[in-house]
Amino acid sequence: MRIDAHQHFWRYDPARDHWITDQMSVLKRDYLPEHLPAAEMDASVVVQTAQNEQETHFLVDLTRFKAHLAAVVGWVDLRGSDVRQRLEYFSQFEKLRGFRHIAQSEPDDCFLIRDDFLRGVSNLERFDFTYDILIYPNQLPAAAELIRRFPKQRFVIDHMAKPFIKTGETEPWATWMRKIGRFENVFCKLSGLVTEADWAKWTPADFTPYLDVVFEAFGTDRLMFGSDWPVCLLAGGYGEALAVAGNDADVLAGTAIRTYGLEVA
Repeated sequence: MRIDAHQHFWRYDPARDHWITDQMSVLKRDYLPEHLPAAEMDASVVVQTAQNEQETHFLVDLTRFKAHLAAVVGWVDLRGSDVRQRLEYFSQFEKLRGFRHIAQSEPDDCFLIRDDFLRGVSNLERFDFTYDILIYPNQLPAAAELIRRFPKQRFVIDHMAKPFIKTGETEPWATWMRKIGRFENVFCKLSGLVTEADWAKWTPADFTPYLDVVFEAFGTDRLMFGSDWPVCLLAGGYGEALAVAGNDADVLAGTAIRTYGLEVA
């Protein structure tokens, strides 16, 4: 069995999707489940890209008509005064398994440990929601502190915290990932790597130093494959993104099933 733990879908909107620059023109179109290549994946986890509740409803609605879409990681305002009520409302949707905020775009490196954000995260466990952490390496210290404060909350590091593969830098990213790996409630996605490398001339060897770190820090039972499709198209095809993850059964399916509580045949 193969499960893609990180895919995106959207109906392209230039105003909303302003993060898609001219250099990313291949992404300036609709990407929906029917556009996926035949990649022999049995199921997938769909992850938000827009920061509004309409995005969460859009993704949940997609799962109603596509059985292979096994789970959604949506968005809710974790800083809102009514966050508990919103989480209670969203708990009615069976395939909605967690939430994410695009923290990598926040100018404050300590955004994840701001009081208002911490209050929101503190409510996730009671509803059995995961939290996906999307950050750059400079935000890893704050991520480590967030994780330390909530030892029973399931956290997922997206895209291995986006190490600087293009320049070949490993530190201090590696040190922080090893520290975070000591927390057993944290999982990590082998996703988004090809787009952190040189889009035009990366080679599989470019990823080895970074993969070595996370395999050591998390072990295969806390690592999972994610294609980051269609964003991966900036630097390669679906098959190339899949090849980076290897062929371990936990990485390709088991970890995603356990982390997101997937029900797959």
